[in-house]
Amino acid sequence: MSVVEIRWHGRGGQGAVTASEIVAKAAISQGKYAQAFPSFGVERRGAPVEAFTRISDRPIYVRSKIYEPDIIVVLDPTLPASILTRGLKKNGLVVINTDKKPEELKKELGREDVTVAAVNATKIALETLKVPIVNTAILGAFVKATGLVDMDHLLQAVKEKVPPRTVEANLQAVKRAYEEVVIG
Repeated sequence: MSVVEIRWHGRGGQGAVTASEIVAKAAISQGKYAQAFPSFGVERRGAPVEAFTRISDRPIYVRSKIYEPDIIVVLDPTLPASILTRGLKKNGLVVINTDKKPEELKKELGREDVTVAAVNATKIALETLKVPIVNTAILGAFVKATGLVDMDHLLQAVKEKVPPRTVEANLQAVKRAYEEVVIG
């Protein structure tokens, strides 16, 4: 595997930064090299947030933002499509929180060349966690769509990262999204 670059898009409070860190932690626990870091504009709840993850089987020396990702993960589908797909490589992957079908999203994004993994992470989060924090739900879809990290390592990373009182609900959100994601 060469370096796989992932750009995460969300809004403050949705957990994009935490999700990127969980994926990196899971990759490292599997013996891979990984890095995760955020990029903030205005630091407030609801403001657009980007986070970045790189995963490789070799040491990673690049420390810049990711401008041409292989994968884009979208926690908030209300962000403009022009922002979301900027720089996405040909035949890339978009993992998105939505109730829409992949075919519909490809048209909206103007990118027929990409694969879309769609999951209603908001619904899952509200039903399992009782709050619209969608990061762990989107992780279940991410694991199924990418295969970059295995489920057992991801679940362990979730256990280590989320507040103890929410562990079981977060694990349930991951597993449910893994089952409900539609890839096309």
